[in-house]
Amino acid sequence: MTFLHDIPDIPVLQAGDPATRTVLVLHGGGGPQTVAPIVGHVGATMHAVAPTHPGWEGTPLPASIASVADLAADYLDRLSTAGERDVVLIGSSIGGWIALEMALQAAAEERYAGLIGAVVAIDGVGAVVEGEPIADFFALDARGLAEAAWHDPDRGYRDPASLTDEQRAIQQANGRTMATIAGAGMSDPGLLGRLGAIRVPTLVVWGESDRIATPAYGRAVAAAIPGAQFAEIPAAGHLPHLEAPEATWAAIDPFLARV
Repeated sequence: MTFLHDIPDIPVLQAGDPATRTVLVLHGGGGPQTVAPIVGHVGATMHAVAPTHPGWEGTPLPASIASVADLAADYLDRLSTAGERDVVLIGSSIGGWIALEMALQAAAEERYAGLIGAVVAIDGVGAVVEGEPIADFFALDARGLAEAAWHDPDRGYRDPASLTDEQRAIQQANGRTMATIAGAGMSDPGLLGRLGAIRVPTLVVWGESDRIATPAYGRAVAAAIPGAQFAEIPAAGHLPHLEAPEATWAAIDPFLARV
């Protein structure tokens, strides 16, 4: 895939044979390192590509990208310009939201016909589900975030005092970018009602211990997408591919084999 190579200063993780089907892996607020295991696993059979979203990890954020919809449109344009077809989208957290938005925009525009082949949304935020609010990410301290996002909070907790000044600055900049693109509530009030327009096979994967957005939230998202499947991963939180990778692959691999 060459569609990202013309973006200055945007690192890209890749694995697999470029001659095989493309899988675009989209990270969440934690940055590209959180989806590296997905790239490695999927890259065994397909060409997995995970860009660092503009504005994360010290990369520039163009003025033209001010929302998830903007970022989704940018990725679609680059995929289309590169001549890609039947791309699989795998997104984690905000990345799941980006993937769903890409599928919606692709379904709405004839020029993107055949561009997107399937979607896997892993604990994807973005929708507003009555009675199942998304946790106030920006109000959580490091311990609170670990408690909300991990089945085993001790595994996910990182003491802020252990960060270097450079790491702390990048973390803060990532947070500002996420607030700019996703909004303070990390949601789009109209998203849930639009999901019925998605026309490609979709799998929604959820950690049973996720308290950023609960499994009930995930089931509501899946129910809004025609024909979507839902898989709940035991003993895992917001990042099941990190906490319970084997169970996560057991849910994703058969879906990818079918589509």
